[in-house]
Amino acid sequence: MIILGATPIGNLGDASRRLVETLERVSMIAAEDTRVTVHLLRGLGIENRPRLVALHEHNERQKAAELVELARTDDILVLSDAGMPTVSDPGYALVLAAIAAGVTVTALPGPSAVLTALALSGLPTDRFAFEGFLPRKARIAALRPLATEARTLVFFESPHRLADSLKDLATAFGPTRQAAVCRELTKLYEEVARGTLEELAERYKEGTKGEIVIVVDGAPESDATVDLPAAVATVLSLAAGGIRLKEAAGDVANATGLSTNDLYEAALKAKSALKTKSAAE
Repeated sequence: MIILGATPIGNLGDASRRLVETLERVSMIAAEDTRVTVHLLRGLGIENRPRLVALHEHNERQKAAELVELARTDDILVLSDAGMPTVSDPGYALVLAAIAAGVTVTALPGPSAVLTALALSGLPTDRFAFEGFLPRKARIAALRPLATEARTLVFFESPHRLADSLKDLATAFGPTRQAAVCRELTKLYEEVARGTLEELAERYKEGTKGEIVIVVDGAPESDATVDLPAAVATVLSLAAGGIRLKEAAGDVANATGLSTNDLYEAALKAKSALKTKSAAE
């Protein structure tokens, strides 16, 4: 059997009883980083010394078949460094191989950075979409299709890219979109900063440290009475990020229910007014 084990995302006290019991009895663990797993075993006071096998993004496809065959007769516990395996972590290819081979796959539920950040964000939790890590390149282009997504969005991000990502989110979604930056969840210096994307980009412009989850409010429901100036500002922000003005107007129109042509004409006028003002100064 393949057992996916959710591990603490920071505080070792969050390890479930089922995880501890399984760590005490299994003879093999497939770990994203065996050094992290050794630290976990020591931290939880586990006396069992199972065989540790590295299972990471670079070797998972090669290791999957071998592990599946072993799992026919023995239980193999799969661990990522933190949280649930397969969720932006190794394990998916192994699960697919196990299902195809008719080998049972089960899970030990536990800590989740996605759900913890969502719950703490203060943003709607009834419908959400997890988008994993933001892309390193062409970020605005990747975010553009999500500008009209009505569900709350959850992203992972590294601390050294946080400032740039928040700026790009503000450009793609509009500077006034509500969001939360959740840092070092469950750890001693846990921090949840809430505000508009523009405010958060300013707050973290010098960068930060730790594990980061970004939660962003969904696009407003279509509403013909939506504030036109705010919608035009969003169009201009998208255009400033490299999107054609007409296409940006179309995206915002889909999110607000306003007319694409009305938004486009208003954005053209606003853009012209800005140029005139800059020239005068």
